[in-house]
Amino acid sequence: MELKHIDIACLSVSPANMRGIRKAPDLTNILPSVRARGILVPLIVRQNGSPDTYEIVAGKRRYHAALAVAEESGSIDPLPCAVMEAGDDAAALEASLIENIARLDPDEMTQCETFTRLVREGRNVEDISLTFGLTALQVKRTLALGNLMPRIRNLYRAERIDALTVRHLTLATKGQQRDWLALFDSENDHAPMGQNLKSWLMGGAAISTKVALFDLTSYSGEIVSDLFGEDSYFASPSDFWTAQMAAVEERAASYREAGWPEVVVMERGAYFHTWEHERCPKKRGGRVYVAISHRGEVTFHEGYLTTKEVRRRKKHVEGDDAGTKPVRPEISAPIQNYVDLHRHAAVRAALLSQPAMALRLMVAHAIVGSPMWRVDVEKQRASTDAIAESVEVCVSEAMFDAGRRGVLALLGFDTETPTVTNGYIGDDGLPGLFLRLLKLPDEAVLSILAIVMGETLTAGSAIVELVGALLRVDMAAVWQADDALLDSIRAKQVIGRIVGEVAGDAVATANAGESVRVQRQIVRDCLAGTGGRTKVDGWVPRWMAFPPSTYTDRGGVGSAERWNAIAPLFDTAKAADEKKAQPMAKAA
Repeated sequence: MELKHIDIACLSVSPANMRGIRKAPDLTNILPSVRARGILVPLIVRQNGSPDTYEIVAGKRRYHAALAVAEESGSIDPLPCAVMEAGDDAAALEASLIENIARLDPDEMTQCETFTRLVREGRNVEDISLTFGLTALQVKRTLALGNLMPRIRNLYRAERIDALTVRHLTLATKGQQRDWLALFDSENDHAPMGQNLKSWLMGGAAISTKVALFDLTSYSGEIVSDLFGEDSYFASPSDFWTAQMAAVEERAASYREAGWPEVVVMERGAYFHTWEHERCPKKRGGRVYVAISHRGEVTFHEGYLTTKEVRRRKKHVEGDDAGTKPVRPEISAPIQNYVDLHRHAAVRAALLSQPAMALRLMVAHAIVGSPMWRVDVEKQRASTDAIAESVEVCVSEAMFDAGRRGVLALLGFDTETPTVTNGYIGDDGLPGLFLRLLKLPDEAVLSILAIVMGETLTAGSAIVELVGALLRVDMAAVWQADDALLDSIRAKQVIGRIVGEVAGDAVATANAGESVRVQRQIVRDCLAGTGGRTKVDGWVPRWMAFPPSTYTDRGGVGSAERWNAIAPLFDTAKAADEKKAQPMAKAA
């Protein structure tokens, strides 16, 4: 580009300018500066027909501010301009959008219209995403809005409907969009919004294709997708349930062929309550229970009997069933209680001298459970799909999964069992697993214990903070920033502090007035080494480090609050370790 000063009379706004040529711009925040100091940042222009006239590709607000100042004072100095090569409309559109994104965030509909014009000029999704530092999915989402009726786009632009409603409207046909607009305009009817809109479009509860047990390629019914390219749903719930229940029956038949005595398909919407059932292996008559939710999700619970059936079986073995003449027991209930309590006391006293056996017994209880033990596996519930995916593919999760599979193989469990805890349904129950553990060396048992403890460690708890600090966990070694985190940071003060960490205080100060989106992109550029910025390795936000801290005094950071509550305990333990190490150092 050539930099030159051009008389304001020779300038006009280009049709390629993303903010258009018709709408008057808001000059509130720049007019005082232009009055005081003139135009400091060059406009981006290109020749317009004759050599002496130019059209403004980017800088419409500065141009109008200069016009206002010229009208007030009677004249203005020629404006600084960067002159582009003529003829490339796509390049002009890109320059306009890049320049405007950096200075005044365009609304999403304006971006959509500009991206659509770029596609017409020959740019593809990948070109646009690389040019503007966006992901391909972000570009597709923005382009998807162009398939909505103009009236709906204008409602969204005017903030009369929210982003979730607009996203679900991308599922709608043109006819459904017209019907929805009629409800929106009606004084007597109510137009569905948000999640209710999805149900309205689907004619009831929306059923995601993710829950299908059958092959979607062989499904003859209609599937609709939102134009953001992420979710798809079954257009006809009745067609889905026909195919889903056929797949359930097919899976049930395969269980029966595998030797399961009974497969119970529960009523749709009924819950399988684990506290009403007890584990029972296939060889002893355990059933498979199939729970089906109204959302279409199907869960197979293998190896269970009801608690009542288990009790009946015990009575039958003891001869208490109807039709069997009761036999007077050798000892009374009080004597049995006396015997049980004294033998229990003797065994637990003996365990004091056998810590290795006690360890194995504890591990067996944690895995199988007992009337005294109820051990739950941490579900790692994620609030969004992006967070769930981020955790699933992280290095730490891969390491733990490899360790889990090794332990499953060591114990003789099915290696596809999702967890070691609650994963044992052998014929001999708790005693059988305990005897197996007795045959293993201490090192192997400890490796099993580490997996069980990891599976049952509560996420978001104070004990995670304490153990992480004691183990000196280095998050930089197992984690790196991704979109799931960066896209969630919306506080300007926080993103400004993060820019200072990765790019330096000078960059943070220079960009303090920029939008969160611009500052977030600076962070991305620093972490990736793009955009002309030096690559920063090993950055970890303060909330995730061990021990954690905060960027502001606003509070609300759970990890830091939990750490502050237990930090005195950690300091005490650390001081005790240091005191213990001093005599050893002197002896050495």
